[in-house]
Amino acid sequence: MYQKILIPLDGSELAECSLDHAKAIAQGCRVPEVILFRAMEPLPVRNLPPLAEARGVSIRSDIEREQQEAKDYVLKIENKLKAEGIPSQAITVEGEAAHEILNYAENNNVDLIIMCTHGRSGLSRFLFGSVAEKVSRHSRVPVLLISPEACRHPAP
Repeated sequence: MYQKILIPLDGSELAECSLDHAKAIAQGCRVPEVILFRAMEPLPVRNLPPLAEARGVSIRSDIEREQQEAKDYVLKIENKLKAEGIPSQAITVEGEAAHEILNYAENNNVDLIIMCTHGRSGLSRFLFGSVAEKVSRHSRVPVLLISPEACRHPAP
């Protein structure tokens, strides 16, 4: 049924709540490809010179370090999944997360997107937006949204 599953991750433990569900589906459906996807949001260009001046350091080296950390993060999870027998691939891109997730899914024949919501509401949701909501509203493929409640309040 599913040939390719996309799992967007943002580096948070909450985002990783989707992994158990993704593993169960991948193993149960014998999915041949699981994509671990990390989108790095770029800093607005207008903020770079004042930030660099204020910190007295090269913003370029900070950005390169963060990009490498993002790659290392998804590679670490990729290696864990492969050790469990789940064929996976780590992808990192630069861009606005929801847009990049939707773009990748459409251009790479993804059959299912599995991601965790962060459970924001009210003002926080208005200020920060919801990547999961944007993806679920605009995706042309099914999206499985996982509530992070189990991670916030583990069973005794």
